Amino acid sequence: MTALISSPQTRPALCPSRVAWRPALLLAAVVALLAPAIAPAQDSLQAGAARLLLQPRSGDRAAPVAQGREGAMLKQAVPTNQWYSSLMFSAEPMPLYAQPLSGRATVAGFEMALPVKKVVPSERKDNEIHYPHRAAITVKPADFALKPVRLSRVSDWAIDIALGQDAQRFDLTMAHGSPYVWGQISQGDLLLQAAAGAKRVDHPDKRLLLLDIAGQRYLALGPQGTQWEPAAEPGTWRARMPTGPAGARYFVLAATPDSSDASLALILRHAFVRYASTAVDWRFDNASQTVHTRYAVTPEVLEGREETPLLALYPHHWHRNESVSARLGPAYDTVRGPLKLLAARDFSTDVRHRGFVPWWPKVPEGEGSEMLKSLMSSDVRDARRMMLQIGKGPYWQGKGLQRTSKLLDIAEVQGNADQASRLRELLQGRIEEWFSGSDRQRYFHLDRQLGTVLSYPEEYFAVEQMNDHHFHYGYWIRTMAELALRDPKWTAPDQWGGMVPWLIRDIATAERGRADFPFLRPFDVYEGHSWASGIGLGELGNNQESSSEAINAWVGLILWGESQGDTALRDLGLYLYNTEIEAIRHYWFDVHGLVFPPEYPHVETSLVFGGAYKHNTWWTDEPRQIKGINLLPITTASTYLGLDPAHTRRSMATLARDSEIFESRGKKADPKDIWQDLFAQYTALSDPAAGRAQWDRWGSVEAGESRSHTLHQLLSLSSMGTPDFSIWADTPLHAVFKSASGQRTYLAFNSSTQARQVRFSDGTTLEVAPRSLAQTQR
Repeated sequence: MTALISSPQTRPALCPSRVAWRPALLLAAVVALLAPAIAPAQDSLQAGAARLLLQPRSGDRAAPVAQGREGAMLKQAVPTNQWYSSLMFSAEPMPLYAQPLSGRATVAGFEMALPVKKVVPSERKDNEIHYPHRAAITVKPADFALKPVRLSRVSDWAIDIALGQDAQRFDLTMAHGSPYVWGQISQGDLLLQAAAGAKRVDHPDKRLLLLDIAGQRYLALGPQGTQWEPAAEPGTWRARMPTGPAGARYFVLAATPDSSDASLALILRHAFVRYASTAVDWRFDNASQTVHTRYAVTPEVLEGREETPLLALYPHHWHRNESVSARLGPAYDTVRGPLKLLAARDFSTDVRHRGFVPWWPKVPEGEGSEMLKSLMSSDVRDARRMMLQIGKGPYWQGKGLQRTSKLLDIAEVQGNADQASRLRELLQGRIEEWFSGSDRQRYFHLDRQLGTVLSYPEEYFAVEQMNDHHFHYGYWIRTMAELALRDPKWTAPDQWGGMVPWLIRDIATAERGRADFPFLRPFDVYEGHSWASGIGLGELGNNQESSSEAINAWVGLILWGESQGDTALRDLGLYLYNTEIEAIRHYWFDVHGLVFPPEYPHVETSLVFGGAYKHNTWWTDEPRQIKGINLLPITTASTYLGLDPAHTRRSMATLARDSEIFESRGKKADPKDIWQDLFAQYTALSDPAAGRAQWDRWGSVEAGESRSHTLHQLLSLSSMGTPDFSIWADTPLHAVFKSASGQRTYLAFNSSTQARQVRFSDGTTLEVAPRSLAQTQR
């Protein structure tokens, strides 16, 4: 079911994606950056010195066709990689996990459910946690047949689904965080089929059908004058709706969070306030280093006096959020933990950016420095070979580029100009080969029918299923950004930097409704994280495996924005970076203990689905790679992995036992210490001495890593101490570390062409030269 790889040491970034079944000025500024000047050619677009082909080369696969669209969606780039993307691509519609509800749109009707927990034992001798879609109620027209599903409208976290056509319309609105599904039927009666065992609960409101299904309350509401009558088929009811304007022929489906009368009254009170549209906006405050995010719903009142919508907030919305804590209502039990109800048109979150710098300074002379010199000589000598170690496509080549750029960091800070020159030449040469568009196999293609940049040779269904673009392109964007911090001429828009905005537009266009690229392609603004599968196929919904590679992409945006002096793009990157970190801490690591149930035996998950989480990968169930896939690539921007030392200790403590279970099944890791370098660096972010002690110079090396980079990270943390998140600076590119003796190291990077003074929140100041890293200790 997964793509096979040639070496067990490699991490083929296989996400669900990788299986065969698979505010206004801010936005304007971002769009301006992402609209590079181009010179048209017959078969390509020139982007500075780079070139995008307008057709794939002979024999190369084209992008999939999104047939399930209508109306405004036909004029927009296709929103792949979302929780609802399968609506546009699947001949057999997949379940939609909107949270707290799930739905499924078919020609037999629209199914709705409130998924419940299912503990699924695995061959790994552990449990997976599923919240699968199982239809509780299904609605359809009584008097006409449905048509194949089409996506008719989207806003930031709500969608409109069309199942009818012409005068026979059957339309539904579904949204993240909504306890309701709203529908319209153009003519005739509505039929509702309930799951076996459903019992009607008496209620004085005759327009309400209230059902008890396996102890869970579901309800269906029509407009004033609606009457629900039992139909001929058992468990089926017919809603006879009053005649009138088409807009009055609406219905509402919902599930209550519990069986209390108070919860039912709350759901009924807000049921007729539909989400007309949804929108997120973000703002970065430089002084406080805070990302402020606002989530807003524009309501449409279908009937009645209530004008306030009811929202269900995820844990990363409500946890430690004083702006909403006193107003929260009952909660739904979901795969994402408790979703708490809030009656409001909008709410906001604030997350402090904890800072990072693009590279760390020279390690002091002493224990390990001679070893570092020796390893650098070897790694630089082998740098070209290591670029081709695993694969020749954009994912593995991107990993090779970033691995080489991290060697360049070390050569420069350690003062080896010859090594630095050789590495930079190697990086630029490889990038030019790809960006030129002249290579027979390695090139980038602009696909206008879907609205995407594709890269060849294809890896992991990145073309066929639109998988993993943020993983792949994140390595390229970050490498180009870090070269731009050094050499703005080579990376200028009229030179090789002309390609970068196209890659950014593919994964992070900040304007909605464009015809060329969709809004924030892989990022789910309400769930707070990315999705990896482009066309979203699978009974458990979309998924993402390597959350850390998503973080790497957003680091690239931040650094490219800094290198270009574009604060709008930088702030977009900061929003994505910090929001995804919070989602990781909740839904991958569960550091607050709000998500994982007692039946789940692990301290983290590696695969997050719309309706499940699993301790597994797409290519192996070997425990070390399961854990490591949400760590790599570990760089100076990975300090967030040191936010929760207790979680790190718990996580690392499970490796031995998990490996014993793995071996008891007749399997073994090959090599036995696979990815030991990642775990040493991960441990060192909380305990530098322990991380240094567990690293084996002669041990295995993860394919996107090098021995030199691992040792430099370990020596740096041994010298500086662990990240100190209690202090921040007036620039995003900062970092503070605190040693066991209490000494702090302050780092700041200045990406501008003018010297500046950086001020830290404890009063420390640091003078930083142009395009330089500076440090001080106290």
